[in-house]
Amino acid sequence: MLVEPLTDGPSLSPSFADRAQGLRGWLSSSMANEEDDPVVQEIDVYLAKSLAEKLYLFQYPVRPASMTYDDIPHLSAKIKPKQQKVELEMAIDTLNPNYCRSKGEQIALNVDGACADETSTYSSKLMDKQTFCSSQTTSNTSRYAAALYRQGELHLTPLHGILQLRPSFSYLDKADAKHREREAANEAGDSSQDEAEDDVKQITVRFSRPESEQARQRRVQSYEFLQKKHAEEPWVHLHYYGLRDSRSEHERQYLLCPGSSGVENTELVKSPRDKPVAPSNVLSMAQLRTLPLADQIKILMKNVKVMPFANLMSLLGPSIDSVAVLRGIQKVAMLVQGNWVVKSDILYPKDSSSPHSGVPAEVLCRGRDFVMWKFTQSRWVVRKEVATVTKLCAEDVKDFLEHMAVVRINKGWEFILPYDGEFIKKHPDVVQRQHMLWTGIQAKLEKVYNLVKETMPKKPDAQSGPAGLVSGDQRIQVAKTKAQQNHALLERELQRRKEQLRAPAVPPGVRIKEEPVSEEGEEDDEQEAEEEEPMDTSPSGLHSKLANGLPPGRAAGTDSFNGHPPPGCASTPVARELRAFVEATFQRQFVLTLSELKRLFNLHLASLPPGHTLFSGISDRMLQDTVLAAGCKQILVPFPPQTAASPDEQKVFALWESGDMSDQHRQVLLEIFSKNYRVRRNMIQSRLTQECGEDLSKQEVDKVLKDCCVSYGGMWYLKGTVQS
Repeated sequence: MLVEPLTDGPSLSPSFADRAQGLRGWLSSSMANEEDDPVVQEIDVYLAKSLAEKLYLFQYPVRPASMTYDDIPHLSAKIKPKQQKVELEMAIDTLNPNYCRSKGEQIALNVDGACADETSTYSSKLMDKQTFCSSQTTSNTSRYAAALYRQGELHLTPLHGILQLRPSFSYLDKADAKHREREAANEAGDSSQDEAEDDVKQITVRFSRPESEQARQRRVQSYEFLQKKHAEEPWVHLHYYGLRDSRSEHERQYLLCPGSSGVENTELVKSPRDKPVAPSNVLSMAQLRTLPLADQIKILMKNVKVMPFANLMSLLGPSIDSVAVLRGIQKVAMLVQGNWVVKSDILYPKDSSSPHSGVPAEVLCRGRDFVMWKFTQSRWVVRKEVATVTKLCAEDVKDFLEHMAVVRINKGWEFILPYDGEFIKKHPDVVQRQHMLWTGIQAKLEKVYNLVKETMPKKPDAQSGPAGLVSGDQRIQVAKTKAQQNHALLERELQRRKEQLRAPAVPPGVRIKEEPVSEEGEEDDEQEAEEEEPMDTSPSGLHSKLANGLPPGRAAGTDSFNGHPPPGCASTPVARELRAFVEATFQRQFVLTLSELKRLFNLHLASLPPGHTLFSGISDRMLQDTVLAAGCKQILVPFPPQTAASPDEQKVFALWESGDMSDQHRQVLLEIFSKNYRVRRNMIQSRLTQECGEDLSKQEVDKVLKDCCVSYGGMWYLKGTVQS
């Protein structure tokens, strides 16, 4: 707006004219500045909403920005979502020269007292951690957002909360409470016990008036009531991932808007004939290949869920060794119909829960394992059947199936990838190890879900190929026919070898008590012939005559009968490897049932490279003999008559001498359990004191119990003997 003096009429005052002239000059300079400052670049702004309800900004006002907590171990984290209250526990570097150890010990003593128990704040009797408690800086965060600039685009994510975290000194309150308790106890002890009872005093009974509406409103708005309401909200425990953790990298991708050009929405092509594309919501291929090979495989499998081995190799690059990839993929995935499916515990880590029903991760993993196992039996799965068996909600079951299958109208859910017969033929050792793992998983599923054995398939047909290949049922029929033809010959050979094995090992006049290991449904006259078959970890419902997954011809053709070497052959490579495994396992576990030992042995086999000597087949008897030869003893635990434990679960072995100071204490404990199925702690402690001739400290008793026992319902049991 330009103002000029009027020609006709009274003239403007000089001050007003000066202001008008100044305004004219300011407008002219502003227009000139706009011409001198042109627009250099236009940036597209995107609103990302993936983390809109979960993104918090943490501020540490008592800590300088140059001293971050990124590299300090975070011990625990928890949140109250409604109040937006967060507590973090971080470790304190007690080895730092600036740390006063005597002061740390004094604080721990004031807080926990002399006796440490499960409720102790500092279990190490040293102040080795500190707690940070949050407070809200503002309740209205609608004007705040987190920004990420990527490829010429600005991505904004609204903040759900802004919290300031400061050190909490609640441990001092606990120390004061301990001090007051001690003072009260001392005052009570100083009073005379012979003092006469107090005189009877008259009391007045008063009845409170009905609460009015105004009084109720004042009570609801009071500080005490608000504190009580805040305390009622339960804590939600969280798992902390570091700044450079792969999970954190994955979560940071959600700060990008999926509809922008900088974020590709392509999916991994699942056909082995097409060139696969990496999942774009994780990392670029350049970033991915900077990680270790194990992390690359885990990230790819976690996002793709199902992948053929050929696709995985093409993604990782031609310079990667296939043997290393095979070793890494078996740690994060399971083989289903020749393809790899990510393991359930990778998708549902410990302490997580279902977003639909709140079911814990352990139950979700068990249900998803059941779905995966069903696909090893058939290409089709019915959703209703899975929900009936697992007792999970429909949304959780649908998530399981969408990971690995596609729905077909009026048919059910079909496995998403075709059968990969090429991988099955090329890697028989891997297929064998995976079969053993699935056998163990199947046994657990049968026990957990009480599956009827008659409804279990006789033989998995999931690995049957497409038309033109021999099906699993046909292979079983051919194997049965060959076995019947050679039955008489093999039986005579069996008797001859057993006589050769036993003749030099049994002194005159000594009788050996035999425990035949036979499959369910065999006749009595066949039990003796089956007693030295290789260790059978498969459920009795699968009448498979394979020796640890080996074909019948290969199992019968080994030099040592079914992997059981004759007496005196403890120096063979198989015996040495088996003994090394047994000794290392019992040094860690101390007490194991035969069933648990077989499970651990199968896991050990799955981790071995192809062609290892232990794949020759190990019998139950050979495993038990090796356990006894390694310095262990069988504990004859008196199980109750109504026990549901299997025969293998009732065979309990324990390491008798480990070479440490607790051997005598463990031996006394094992003798107690040879006469009792379950024992109370006070009985164990009194017996240890009586046998050892000295009072044992709580730490010594705890160590012995932790080595050999588990606690349930106030009673102590040997490991593996209590039925969950």
